[in-house]
Formats: sequence, C-alpha cells, structure tokens
Amino acid sequence: SARGAKRRKRISMTAASSTRFTQRDNDIHSIRVNPIPGHLPRGHPPLKREGRQTRNLPSYSLGCWLRQVLPSLFKGEGPGMGSHRVLDLMNATSRSRRGVLPGFGLSMGFTVFYLSLLVLIPLSALFFKTASMGWGHFYEAISGPRAIASYKITLGASLIASLLNVVFGLLVAWVLVRYKFPGRGLVDALVDLPFALPTAVGGIALTQAYAPNGFLGKYFDKWGIEVAYAPLGIVIALTFIGLPFVVRTVQPVLQELDAQLEESAATLGAGRWQTFTRIIFPHILPALLTGFALAFARAIGEYGSVVFISGNMPMKTEITPLLIVTKLEQYDYAGATGLAVVMLVASFVLLIAINSLQSWAARRNSAA
Repeated sequence: SARGAKRRKRISMTAASSTRFTQRDNDIHSIRVNPIPGHLPRGHPPLKREGRQTRNLPSYSLGCWLRQVLPSLFKGEGPGMGSHRVLDLMNATSRSRRGVLPGFGLSMGFTVFYLSLLVLIPLSALFFKTASMGWGHFYEAISGPRAIASYKITLGASLIASLLNVVFGLLVAWVLVRYKFPGRGLVDALVDLPFALPTAVGGIALTQAYAPNGFLGKYFDKWGIEVAYAPLGIVIALTFIGLPFVVRTVQPVLQELDAQLEESAATLGAGRWQTFTRIIFPHILPALLTGFALAFARAIGEYGSVVFISGNMPMKTEITPLLIVTKLEQYDYAGATGLAVVMLVASFVLLIAINSLQSWAARRNSAA
C-alpha cells in the first residue's frame, strides 16, 4: 500500500543517514587522533599544546591520515575540507621533500664531468697504458735495481720529513695560537710561503744555503756533515714544502680547544705532561694524522725543490719522480708509466690507511 511504501522509504533514509553520520564521526575521530594544523573540523575546540607535542595524542604519519580521510573527502562527506585543499596539501608536501637548493641534477652532472675530465680519465688512461705492456715488461720496469733504490730514497725521505713536520708543525701551531708576541702576524704569513713560492725557487734557495760553501752549509761542513747533494738535503727540502700542511691543519683545532679544560686539569693536580697527554693530545690527534697524510702525499710527488739539492746521483740521491722524468727523456714511456702506477698505488694505500686511523681516533674521542 502507499502507507507501507512511505514507511519503507523513511526507514531506508534513516539507515543511510545513520551510515553517513557514522562515517563522518569516524573521519572526525581520525583527524582528532592525528590533527593537522589548519585542517580541523568545524566547531572543533583549539588543541592544548605543551611545547612541541600535543597532549595525549599519539603520532601518526601523514600518509596514514590521508588513507583514512581521502575516500570520504572525495565523496563530499569529509569534515568540511574539499578535494582541492587535499591536492594542495599533497603538492606542498611533495615540494617540501625536494632539496632546499635547486639544480641538483645540473650541479651533480657538472661535478662528475669535472672530476672525470681532470682525475678519472687521466688515471684510467695510465692504468690502460700499463695493461698494454704485459706483465713481464711491467715487472721488469718497476723492479730494477735503479727503481728499487729510488723507492727507498723517496719513501724513506718522505716518511722522515713528515714525522719531523708533525713535531715541529705542532710546535709552530702551538706558538701561533697560545702566545702573543711582536711579529706574530709575520711569522703566521711566513708559514704559507712554501705554498706561494715556486718549488724550483725553494730548491735553489736551499741549495745556496746548505751547499758546502753556503752560509749554513759551511758550518755543517766543518763537522763533516754533508747536507746538499746528499739524502739529508732531500729530507730538508721535503720538510720545507710539507710544514704548512701540518700547521694549517692543527692550528684551527687548537684555537677551538677550550683553555678552561687545561685550567681544570691543573686545579685537580695534573702536571703539564699529563694535561698534554690526557687533554690536549686526544683532541688534536685526528688533525695531526691529517696533516701527516697531506705532508707525506705532497713529499712523495715532489720534484722541483728536490732536483736541485739532491744531486740526482743514481742509486744514491735519485728520487722516483726524477727517474720517471729521466725515462721520459730516454723515450722509455712504458718504464715511466710503470713507475707512475707504482707511486699512484702507494699513495692510494697510504691515504686509505691514514683515513682509517683518523676514523679510529674520532671514534675514540666521541666515546671518551
């Protein structure tokens, strides 16, 4: 009948309304569980906040909230926020995930191109040239008596010079940081002189000073100590060009070291040696290792300042870079390439070892 049809229609409308309001209550509850500023339902009281966290509200992700609310929002049954506002919110979120600085792709591409053009391609060509020699020819080029003697003088003099630079570089950096004296700025500028001075000029100056008839060499000659044209002259030249690396690496660390730590140690009864070994040295050890690595790597490849003071005597004072140049002048390109690969591999191994030591020292300092 007509009355029964009206009754059934009223019951179905009541059920649909109940379902709709139940879905609306669930959406509002989901927003209350994880509210987003600026998108609260109409009539919702402001949230009470304590610092940066909302009181008694668990933290859910934005994606979880969108998965709960998006279906009802696009159906027009959400808590008063249209679909266009949801899309704006999603676009803003995607923009926030991008880097702050634009142009990452372009800058990364230029970086890879720059490094490939100046570093990777030349070094790869060096290895490819060595691979074309054959193992027998390569071993003969790098294991001859003259090559072995050049390895010994190069690595030995570089090691001694780097160790001397660690000691005296630390002393120079300590004086420049902790003491005020007239001419301090001049001394600080003179430390960087080997950076600006051409290495050939430095080699000529050292030769003139330490030659047997030089103003310093004549005093060593009286005691029978030969500096120029001897391995000792090579050590002096490598110490000269490597000193700024240690000083400029340790100096900032000493400037950042708080002097109150030393005063506290002295108040507690620690002596000067205990203060240095327990307080100062652990802080500057990574910087010292870095300076040592830089000075050692610089000394291995040095040529200009050594070629004048060493005398270039085969089997005695001939360094490996000079032997490479000599082989190039004799058109022995395969032998020069083999020696270059040996020096390159040695540099890589030493740098990896030094970086491992730096990481170990840094972890020890953080743990302490």
